Parts: sequence; C-alpha cells; structure tokens
Amino acid sequence: MVLCLGLVFSVSLLVLLANKLKIAYPIFLTLAGLILSFVPGVPTIHIDSNLVFLVILPPILYDAAQNMSLKALWRWRRIISGMSIGFVIFTAVAVAFVSHWLIPGFTLEQGFLLGAIISPPDAAAATAVLQYVKLPKGMVSILEGESLLNDATSLTIFRFALAAILTSHFSWGEAAGGFMLVVISGIVIGLLFGLLFYAIYKWLPTTANLDIAISLVIPYIIYIAAEELHSSGVLAVVSGGLFIAYQNHFVFSHSSRLRSGALWSSIVFILNAVVFFLIGLQLPDITRGIGSVSMGNALVIALVIALVVIVARLIAGLFTGVFTKFMSRYITVAQNNPGWRNPLTISWVGMRGVVSLASALSIPLLLKSGEAFPHRNLILFITFVTIVVTLVGQGLFLPLVIRKVKPDSSIDQRPDDQQIVEIELKLMTTAVAEMEEKYGDQMHTNPLLLHKYEFMKHKIDLLECSVKGDGERQRANKLVSEFRKIMTAVTEKERSKLHYFRRKEGFDDDVIRLIENRLDLEEENMQDEID
Repeated sequence: MVLCLGLVFSVSLLVLLANKLKIAYPIFLTLAGLILSFVPGVPTIHIDSNLVFLVILPPILYDAAQNMSLKALWRWRRIISGMSIGFVIFTAVAVAFVSHWLIPGFTLEQGFLLGAIISPPDAAAATAVLQYVKLPKGMVSILEGESLLNDATSLTIFRFALAAILTSHFSWGEAAGGFMLVVISGIVIGLLFGLLFYAIYKWLPTTANLDIAISLVIPYIIYIAAEELHSSGVLAVVSGGLFIAYQNHFVFSHSSRLRSGALWSSIVFILNAVVFFLIGLQLPDITRGIGSVSMGNALVIALVIALVVIVARLIAGLFTGVFTKFMSRYITVAQNNPGWRNPLTISWVGMRGVVSLASALSIPLLLKSGEAFPHRNLILFITFVTIVVTLVGQGLFLPLVIRKVKPDSSIDQRPDDQQIVEIELKLMTTAVAEMEEKYGDQMHTNPLLLHKYEFMKHKIDLLECSVKGDGERQRANKLVSEFRKIMTAVTEKERSKLHYFRRKEGFDDDVIRLIENRLDLEEENMQDEID
C-alpha cells in the first residue's frame, strides 16, 4: 500500500516537472523510470501481464471510447479499419521475416509472435502524447480510432502465432476465420452489455453516486466476459463504451456527467502515468538472462527491428495515401487527395506502450514439452527497446516533424470555434424565442427571468459580432475580456468575504462548503459562457 501511494505521489511530481519542461509526460516518465532503474537501491517493480490486461487496460479503453466521436469514427471508417488491420498485419509480416533472417535460430513463427507484439501503436501512449501537439482534428480522430481497434488485430495474430509455436500447427484458413469470429463476437458482446447497462441506467432509480460506481465496473465486466467467451475484450470494451457514450445524454443527469467526467479523467491519468513510469523501471528485469546473445548484439538486433517497425509504418502510411487517391475515382472517400503530408505525419505517430510489454510478458516460460520457451527473454528485450525508441524517440521528435511537414488542416470540415459559435447562436436564439412566445408575462413580473432573458440577448449580439468582420470581432473580444476581468475580481471578493464567514461563529462549515461549491460552479459557467 505504501509503495502504491509513493508511486502515485512520485509520478505526480514528475508530471509537474514534465509540464514545467514542456515535455509530454508519457515520454518524461518513461525516461525517468529508465534512469532510476540504474540507481542502486531502487526497488524492482515487476509488471504482471494480467495486471495490465485485466486492471489497467479496460478503463483506459473505455474512457477513450467514451470520448471518441462516433461521427468521426464513421467518417474515417475506411482509413481507421485499414490502419488497425492492414498496418498491423504489414508491420507484423515485416518484423517476422526480418527477425527470422537476422536472429540465428529464430523461427518464422517466433517472428510473427514478435511482430504481433510490437506492431500496434498503444492507445494510452497515443492519447496522452497527442494532447501535447497541435494536429488537425481529423488526424487526431484517425489516430485515436486506430489505437482503439488495432489491439484486436495484434492480439489475434499473437494467439495464433503462440499456438503455432506450442502445438507446431498453423492454418491460414483457421487464422482468418478465427480473426473474423473474434472481431464480430467482440463487437456483439460489447453492444449487448452496453444495451444491458443502458437498461439499468434508464429504468432503475439511480443517483449520481450510483451512476459513477456502476460506470467504474462496466469496462471490467465487459472485458472479462468477452475474454471468458474467447472473444476480443478490447473490441467489446470499445463497442460497449461507444454505445453507452452515445446514450449518455438520455440516461445520465447533469450532475452524474460532471462528476463522473472529472473522476474518470483523474483515474485514467493516474493509470497512464504509473504505467509509463513502470515501463522505464523494467530494464534491469528484462536485461537479466537474455540468453546466448550478448548484450551488444541484442541491442543491435533490437534497434534494427525497432527501425523496421518505424519504416514499415511509414511505407504503409504513404501507400495508403496513394491508394486512397486511386480509389477516390471509384468510391466516395472522406478525403480525395490526402497528399503526402498527412499520411507521413500519421505514420510517424506510432508509439508503442504497455500493451506490447504485457503481451511479451504473457509468453509462457516453458513449452508443452517442458523445455524453455525459445528466445523469450530476447523477445522481451526487443519489445522493451522498441517501446523506448518509438515512445521517446518518435515522441520527442513529433513536434519537429509537425513543424517541418506542416500537415494539411483541410482534413477538418470546419474549425471548432466556428461550430461552437454557430451552435451557441442557434441555441440562444431558440431559447429567447421560447421565452418571448410562452413566458413574456412572467418576465415582466419575475426579475430573475428578465435578467436571464436580457443576458441571452446580449450574448446573441456578441456571437453575431464574432462572425462578422474584424472590427466587430475585436469589439466583441474587448467586451468579453473586460467582462472576464471584472467578474473574476468580483468573484475573488466574494471568496474573501466567504473566508471571513468561515472564521466567524454562527456559520457551519458544511454551509460554507456548499456556498463555495456554488461559487466554483458559477465561475466555471461564467468562463464557459464568455468563452
């Protein structure tokens, strides 16, 4: 328990330092763990593959699915499915043949096992690193969608490659059929559980606390059920999460959404931070007992294969751009001519993470004959080096790549700001019309209604100014800036007075906290409204 608390506190301090240095925290934490692993006396913390797959992965996938846009997923469905299946298979094949050629005694089956382990970019790594760079929204949607779905492909290849090594039997037909069965059944199981929890939320009396408590166990129930049915737990959690997210506004109260959003954000942040830190700390454990290969040769082999992983993804990405342009003559595609900039940038964002390490750790120690699993420790070492090279190397150079390549922002249909203004304007216009039509008499007698009505009218004027010429926009920005400055000062004065009441007798602390929460909400609402 003390170790867990110390771990969370340590990574929190390291994230503060990473933010100060303006480095994405997944990269910084991995480097910090790597450096600390060389310090004598630092305890060795082993990552258990079951811990990753059964405890850490489900909530990360579920949260990512909750925040994924279904519209974006559908719009980019072809490129996302192509990347999550095609990129993974192409990379796995490239790694399989290169490792078979490069490593003495390394069979093609072992090559496919290694390829399956290191071929998929990690959902946690992609989501965390993308927060620190500015990319067109469409590209972020593609990358997040790919990272959510590619684990299903890689884990299926992993299962069949491992079975081929353990049983000396492999059938391409069985593998293809098994893959389709795993994918379809995973999606169906996720949707069925999503429907079940939707019914629970919809028809049973719940509170915000119960809503949040149930949401915390949903990903675990879906994942474990799917895995027990020999299906894809990854796809089940993603499809279930997407379904529940789509029904979010019909089943949850505003209180549930606000509170659960904050809690889930914190939980996923802690899980991600701890995982990246632990990845770095695994070095001593992994380098111990590599086998007959010397450390120098093992490092060279690992770096070559890491390079193969990067190059294979770049080739696949550029080919996808050419193929999309060709197919646009015959079918409707989301972007007719993606060029080379966007495919190159997307291909560079291929950071591997904890799923790859957990897959490698799940390789059994012994074959069925009782012999040691061949090259197991070397596979672990290659996986670790690939994670570090792609996460730290590609991650650190990602801002430079974006600046040099200059991705095409036309991939986005419309800027977010423009969409926000348009929606807000229509909502406010609808609300004002409703109040004028049905509640005109009440506004004359109720000053609160009149105040809200006048506020919305003024906001409509500001929104209309923001879509006009530069002069009107500057005027609106000046008014908003002045409003923010004054209201922030007024709120601080209220807080100061509230602090006085906290010290004064006659006012209970729970009442003070209630008023303080209201002030916090008012300030948050004010910021949202004027933004």
